[in-house]
Amino acid sequence: MGAAGSGAVEDETSSKAEIAASNPDPGDQIAGLIFAVILVDAEGRIAEANQSAENMLGKSERRLIGEPIVKVLGISDARVLNRLEDTEAALVARDLAIVVYGKEVSVNLTVSPLPNHKGWRVVAMSELGHEDTAYEDNTDTSIAAPSILAHEIKNPLAAIRGAGQLVARKLAHKDKPLARMITDEVDRIARLIDRMQQLGSSQSDPPAPCNLHEAVRSALAITKASGSVPVEISEEFDPSLPPVFANRDALEQVLINLISNARDAAIANHHDGDPARVIVQTRFVSGLAFSAMRLGRAVRLPIEITVSDNGAGIDPSMRDHVFEPFVSSKQSGQGLGLALVRKLVRDMNGSISHERDARAGLTHFRLHLPQAPRKG
Repeated sequence: MGAAGSGAVEDETSSKAEIAASNPDPGDQIAGLIFAVILVDAEGRIAEANQSAENMLGKSERRLIGEPIVKVLGISDARVLNRLEDTEAALVARDLAIVVYGKEVSVNLTVSPLPNHKGWRVVAMSELGHEDTAYEDNTDTSIAAPSILAHEIKNPLAAIRGAGQLVARKLAHKDKPLARMITDEVDRIARLIDRMQQLGSSQSDPPAPCNLHEAVRSALAITKASGSVPVEISEEFDPSLPPVFANRDALEQVLINLISNARDAAIANHHDGDPARVIVQTRFVSGLAFSAMRLGRAVRLPIEITVSDNGAGIDPSMRDHVFEPFVSSKQSGQGLGLALVRKLVRDMNGSISHERDARAGLTHFRLHLPQAPRKG
């Protein structure tokens, strides 16, 4: 019995040693974090930065090394600056304004001194307003679309579709696209209702390569047709974007919700003075790509769509909750639009975030999606 027991202990020790030997080294572990991590020397200069820090700051580690951390982050808060002067002090700052690639961004920041290296510190940052896709979302959004409600909605949709087809036969050729828009929208809404019935489940329609700008232009056309108040909508598109990896119907619905919200916010705040404006921008952000955790793996999200408006912005008390169900700043709002946006974006392995640029007077909603895999 003693010999057998001794053998089991040796096997267990050997197994633990093998596991320890195969562990990723600390550098690889830090590189894989979705939070920005920066190593600062005793003089307050950047010594190392992980990939997420490069993504957040829009600069490579090579360009960051040697730069003063305070200068790179553009911190203006006097209390934080005073605290950073004490190289032995820990610091936790929430909703701190920093300047990243010329724009103000809110982050949670922590500073941790290294006990065995006098003056050296580790700075960690996470961006606020960014929908954290690494956690498991247990919010039951299926309450928004029970089966009986879906059934009651589909019946009148079928009637609307039939009426649209009949009207199309009597319209002049130049007006037929409007009738076709009605039937196309009815079909899309019917598919959307089918998806809403599954909001509480982990199943979703698989993404596929699709043309981003076709989805954007379709969403813009629908939004313009449904609005009674004219709004100036600017398009700033990168025509060289590769196909995006997404579900076309879901992507179009996300864009319709974001553009409609932006239009309403701009109108509500501009009864007089400057006209209500909405800006829709697309670009490739290889140097600023975010990483979202999906099933334990990092996902590159280099394709960015930004919907901006010059409205009053989101109430500060609501900024951390805008993607939650039944949260709305509109008097008649149900608080389901952005919750649905979050669900659809997550299903496409994407990321949705928002920020307020007080200096420019703009609110930005940024959607980041994966690039479609290259053929061959």
